Parts: sequence; C-alpha cells; structure tokens
Amino acid sequence: MKSAGIGEKIIVLGCSGSGKSTFAKRLHACTGLPLIHLDNIWWKPDRTHISRDEFDQQLAVLLQGEKWIMDGDYSRTYEVRFRACDTIIFLDYSEEECMNGIIDRVGKSRTDIPWVEHQVDPELVELVRNYNRDNRPILYSLIDKYPEKQTLIFKTRSQADDWLESRNA
Repeated sequence: MKSAGIGEKIIVLGCSGSGKSTFAKRLHACTGLPLIHLDNIWWKPDRTHISRDEFDQQLAVLLQGEKWIMDGDYSRTYEVRFRACDTIIFLDYSEEECMNGIIDRVGKSRTDIPWVEHQVDPELVELVRNYNRDNRPILYSLIDKYPEKQTLIFKTRSQADDWLESRNA
C-alpha cells in the first residue's frame, strides 16, 4: 500500500509508554516504508548503550535514506530529525496513559528493544513524570518552527488507532 499521502520520511515521537513503536509498526504495515527503531540503535542486549558520537553517526546515515519511519523520542536529536523528515507524528498522551503503557509492557518481548523488561524501570517512571514539563514544550516549539512539515498530533490511543484504521481502508 502507498504511504497514504503522509510523506515518506516520518518521525514518531512521544513519551515512554505512549506506544511509539507499536504505532510505527502498524504504520509500516500499511505503508511499506522501512522502519527504524532508535532504541535498537542506542541499546545493546546487555542494557548498555553505544556512545553518543556513534549514535549520532548512525543517525546521520539513517536520515540520509530516501524513505523511512523512525520511532523514538531521543530529545537531544529532535531538531536534526525535524529537519530531515517530511512528517511528524506526535503521540501526545496523558501521563497516566504513558504510565499504563510502561506497566503493560513488563514481561513482554518486543522488537523495538533488545531485552524483556521484568519490572517497571524507575528511570522510565521519572521520564514519564517529567515529560510534559521537559520534552513536550520543546516538541511544540519545534512544530511551530517547522510549519512546512506535515504534523499529526494524537491526544489519545483511540485517535491514533482510528487514524491508522483509516489508512487500511
């Protein structure tokens, strides 16, 4: 299926637990665009990560691709990804919704991260608690700075699900 008129360089952003990876997988299924999970670039299976320089180098190469869906928040790299994309999808969900998301994924195998979480990570809890204060304003500022980008903002999972379902019709 075609990309449904939403562009061919798409970033999917949102708080931990918002379901960025699940959304991106579903979008990939209906568009056929290559899917990149930034967590699989950053994280190693032993829960260590590559250096920022190595991540930035790999990200720069990926952003040069002709078509992609890129899932991951990574606020330090927001602007470089905004410049490279043609479409921004922001899953702007409540703190409660995102907390439920990080709780619901405990014990589940995922394709977007190279391990299974066996308990709720306290660092993720803090990220979720602080997201609306720390990250959300930056994202809205960048959305305003790049008005030429097609931007879709979903406030609930059902809004995002409905939109994805309309792509499959």
